[in-house]
Amino acid sequence: MSMTQRPLILIVDDNAENLQVLGDLLQPHYRVRAANSGERALQLLALDPLPDLALLDVMMPGLDGYALLEIIRKEPRSAELPVIFVTALGATEDEERGLERGAVDYITKPLRPRVLLARVAAHVELQRARAVLRQQNSDLEAEVVRRLQENERLRDVSIQALARLAETRDNETGNHLLRTREYVRTLAMRLRELPRYAEELDGPAIDLMARSAPLHDIGKVGIPDRILLKPGKLDAEEWNIMKTHAELGAEAIEQAERDAGSGGDLAYLRYAKQIARSHHERWDGSGYPQGLAGEAIPLAARLMALADVFDALSSRRVYKPAWTAEAACELIVAQRGRHFDPEVVDAFLAEFEAFRAIASRYSDVDTDIGAV
Repeated sequence: MSMTQRPLILIVDDNAENLQVLGDLLQPHYRVRAANSGERALQLLALDPLPDLALLDVMMPGLDGYALLEIIRKEPRSAELPVIFVTALGATEDEERGLERGAVDYITKPLRPRVLLARVAAHVELQRARAVLRQQNSDLEAEVVRRLQENERLRDVSIQALARLAETRDNETGNHLLRTREYVRTLAMRLRELPRYAEELDGPAIDLMARSAPLHDIGKVGIPDRILLKPGKLDAEEWNIMKTHAELGAEAIEQAERDAGSGGDLAYLRYAKQIARSHHERWDGSGYPQGLAGEAIPLAARLMALADVFDALSSRRVYKPAWTAEAACELIVAQRGRHFDPEVVDAFLAEFEAFRAIASRYSDVDTDIGAV
């Protein structure tokens, strides 16, 4: 609907004299299209622009006004077109019938020009106000979507920056972050097929878990280089210090939550905190830092535990060669119910070929590590 042109009115009547009268009344103020049948009216309604208002006669041969209005309301293009019945039928039940069918007004013949023009003007202005409001709502929705996308991008960039910070102090590569992210996503999508996980692992939750996965070792920024970069085996004291990275990472994320305050959706920080603190916990309770067991370990951390171990085994490190995917799989299966959640292991086995594909796609031979 153009706001710079005069409003467009569609008049429909099988009587040529009535069309002439309506046209003469309306044309000084509006653009007018005229149809002498319901069928012709439908043809005109298919043209651009759509009228701002339609005036329909009720009693017409073939497609009468009621039937025409029913079609108008069913078509998405014209569903909100305001329609006024203009008819010689003056009984109360006729007026009620028209309004019940979706007409916005009902004018009886013989026409009173001032009344007709006043009612047409009122409904045209109302329709134009609605069009302005719809456009404003559409613009607002587009702006909200843009802001949300911008916020998501800022969140992802922040995660990427933090993960890269941990990466610069470790022997692991950027592709490790990409692989473990996709491993977590793959496991979660498989587990979602189990009824008891269907609600917990909806689409947004899976996406947030996967996007948070690169922060699993953020706490390593607090580990001294002499320990973190030591090429040989750590002694008992060094190992105890190394294990503190889980709590250090979770505490850093908790501080970020506090700094962010109560506003906004911080679900991704919640998953990041769970993953950072608990991805070294073991199903049998022998892990660290809290010695959690079974389902006391957050689900996101249970997924990360398997993803991290598989990647560590199947990737080359300065202190070891890469295992084959099959050898890594054998160890993980052997640790089912001990290190790993049995259902997570089952999901891994079901998606083993997907894991192999992810490992190949994000191989460390490929230096273009992409976006985290």
